[in-house]
Amino acid sequence: MTRNGQRLLLLIDNEPAQRRLVSALASRGGWRTVFASDGEMAIATLGTQDGMQLDAIILDHSAPHEDASAVIAELRNRRPALPILMLTANGSVEHAVNAMRAGATDFLVKPLAPDRLLASLDAVVAGTTAGELRPLTEKIPALLAFDEIVGSSPDFRAALAIAAKAARGRVAILLEGESGVGKEVVAEAIHAASPRAKRPMISVNCGAIPANLVESELFGHEEGAFTGAFERKIGRFREADGGTLFLDEIGAMPIDAQIKLLHLLDTGDVHALGARHPQQVDVRVIAASNTTLIDEVEADRFREDLYYRLNAVQVTIPPLRERTGDIPALARHLLARIAQQPGLRPLGITDDALALLVQYDWPGNVRQMQNALFRAAVLCESDALTRADFPQIAALGSRRRPEPATAAGGGGVTLFSADGHLRTLEEIESDLIRLAIGHYRGRMTEVARRLGIGRSTLYRKLAELGIDNVA
Repeated sequence: MTRNGQRLLLLIDNEPAQRRLVSALASRGGWRTVFASDGEMAIATLGTQDGMQLDAIILDHSAPHEDASAVIAELRNRRPALPILMLTANGSVEHAVNAMRAGATDFLVKPLAPDRLLASLDAVVAGTTAGELRPLTEKIPALLAFDEIVGSSPDFRAALAIAAKAARGRVAILLEGESGVGKEVVAEAIHAASPRAKRPMISVNCGAIPANLVESELFGHEEGAFTGAFERKIGRFREADGGTLFLDEIGAMPIDAQIKLLHLLDTGDVHALGARHPQQVDVRVIAASNTTLIDEVEADRFREDLYYRLNAVQVTIPPLRERTGDIPALARHLLARIAQQPGLRPLGITDDALALLVQYDWPGNVRQMQNALFRAAVLCESDALTRADFPQIAALGSRRRPEPATAAGGGGVTLFSADGHLRTLEEIESDLIRLAIGHYRGRMTEVARRLGIGRSTLYRKLAELGIDNVA
């Protein structure tokens, strides 16, 4: 760290535009960046005054004619404690495996999102791996149908039941939940279960696009529409015509783009920048937010009319710490997916390792757990992961609060509150109905029959208990 309190980053990259981008993004988190064009210059930089004060290194894998793994190994040999992050554009798991075995601490995938870059830098400097970055394993196509998504907790299954029922419709869907809970996985399942499944699903991370380029990215532009528009661009809405557009981190969308999005949802017209006439598209929008979007509305950062237009169906995905019973099955499922990647192999996981994973509260949710499992699988030399393969998780200890007691065989319905007293009958009934909806995959006739009540009574209880968007 430099004397003025700024943290110091060494970026190994020979592309001026990429240097400017990373430096600008890092500066938002209080980082100052120094540069090296190749590995040889980076190693020389270690001996300079700045090099002695480095807090982290980012190596761009796209540097030509250079063995990234060899550079990482040499940097690690000279500065064993210095975090090294690999920056890659191609999403190659094989490259990631080689880099991590050479000593890379973590990896980032282009295009860079500001929050993910800063979260990764903060995490490696703190000696943790917050997993806020999307691991490369998520870049590999592995679409899951609703019945293949792992999780049996009542709230999670109820959320999936709502999503599955909404998939057959045409209305917009709003997915809310913390970073890493699996909103894109659910969005992909909605698309796969919809009448649009044979058409494309296009994903856009609104938080990863500079504010001045959002409209061009979404709606397109004509040649010469603005400075730097050297050729015509087809926007993401037109790319998704007939299919689905997934707008992640929708809360980061600038107000001007929100106005155009609202107009498009109302009319179906896409008006590219610089175009004389709009074009009609047929696109189903699934939006996602890692914040409570109504709070953004109340803070005047998001348009209220657009919020209600996107929120025709709302699906709230619970964080992993609220469904820890799912962790063992989820860990095995993720390991099976990881084992299919180049350079990796099938691995088991011991009970002591699973106990450690269950005890941790996973602030980065499923994405963080997948990142931790991927890292452990890359470095594991035995046939099964043990507690020793998760040193960073073990060092943090149990961060999860003790869970309230549940009835034996209660299927996840909590009877007692944190203070040891019984919960109200209304609260227990609400949980039981949610459990039944998830267990029977939203088949309301079967839910009513198993609960021993009429279908009309079930819908009345849904309204009374505030589970109205299940209907």
